Amino acid sequence: MEPWDKNMKKKRKRSRRPVRLRCSVKNYDWGIVGRHSKVARLFALNSGSDIDPAKPYAEFWIGTHESGPSYVDSGSEPVSLKAWIARDPSVLGDKVVHKWGADLPFLCKVLSVGKALSIQAHPDKELARVLHKLHPNVYRDDNHKPEMALALTEFEALCGFISVKELKDMLSSVPEIAELVGVGDAERILLVNEQHENGKSKTDLESIFSRVMLLSKDTISEMISKLKRRLNLEKKKRQLTVKEQLALRLESQYPADVGAIAAFFLNYVKLNRGEAISLGPNEPHAYISGECIECMATSDNVVRAGLTSKPLDVQTLLSMLKYRQGSPEILQGVSLNPYTTRYLPPFEEFEVDCCNLPQSAAVIFPSVLGPSLFLFTAGKGHFDAGLTEDDMVKEGDDIVEEGEVFFVPANTKISITAKSTELQLYRVGVNSKIYRDL
Repeated sequence: MEPWDKNMKKKRKRSRRPVRLRCSVKNYDWGIVGRHSKVARLFALNSGSDIDPAKPYAEFWIGTHESGPSYVDSGSEPVSLKAWIARDPSVLGDKVVHKWGADLPFLCKVLSVGKALSIQAHPDKELARVLHKLHPNVYRDDNHKPEMALALTEFEALCGFISVKELKDMLSSVPEIAELVGVGDAERILLVNEQHENGKSKTDLESIFSRVMLLSKDTISEMISKLKRRLNLEKKKRQLTVKEQLALRLESQYPADVGAIAAFFLNYVKLNRGEAISLGPNEPHAYISGECIECMATSDNVVRAGLTSKPLDVQTLLSMLKYRQGSPEILQGVSLNPYTTRYLPPFEEFEVDCCNLPQSAAVIFPSVLGPSLFLFTAGKGHFDAGLTEDDMVKEGDDIVEEGEVFFVPANTKISITAKSTELQLYRVGVNSKIYRDL
């Protein structure tokens, strides 16, 4: 056997070894404070750091994006996961490298949402390239950012535009918005036939929403003051609707912000643990409260228009939005085995497996043609990649606990067994449909 052939075999053997990751945290002001935050607990366990009881912990990032890179825990000089992959892109698998190049095509986060995130949308690929070229300090990459939020707790969100029927109901029940629209236009919209004039309804929706979002700060402040006075009087006589209660809650978090009015135009969704929603490019949304696993294409592009202290780009947001109306689909996932549920969004870059293993139970994740990230969110267990003792970096590497994260190369089978308690984990990988399509 030639020496180079031996070296290639050794390289392949090394590349099959999963590696532990040290991950990044974001302390945005909308995060959950201190130990109440799942993000805080995961980051503290992952990094070995202490939790600041007065600091909000918002996002735990797992991936290669420069805004929050993960590092390979090699025991020596830290190396970013992106640089580690670049040394041997075969860890991604040939099909992934062919389609996306020598980088991880997905980004995973854990979110702890204490108060509402901005009303926002993510650009498609074409717009992302334009925005990145024009404003590289704001739009840090040229990729799109389709995403999925999988609830860890009860999770509230606004996403997509309300139906024709709900638009009519809003104009009948929210006089502050009806006044802006005008009596004549409001009456005309109320007479729209939902089945035959849906296109006209979307035009009306776009027109009204744009007018609201472009109002001056003084006009918005006056509009919200009227809304607050009316609702505070009416709640003494009746139960406020979910949207009315939400508008008051958002205004208390972001006083005189247009987001309190914009919320009436968007679908309100409450997810139970284990339910998910997917959001394509150019779809308006805002996360309100709760904790979730969020997975997306590798991008950090966000166009914001309210409910934030960060820079706004209202004109860009209005120009890019999809005015698709109706409630979003709630994803329940598909059972793979008694312990594992798979969530398959309509995006090529990612899928998510949720696994809950009772004590002493075991599960196998078969080898796949692309890379995976494994995040352990509770419990303790045994993690086996089918390696020999010589392959392990050090004794005890096969024991996993809450807060640990692994990068698993392509074509690597993983066996996991729960130890003293129930073990909870998530696997993120490239959407398996691409392996069938390529």
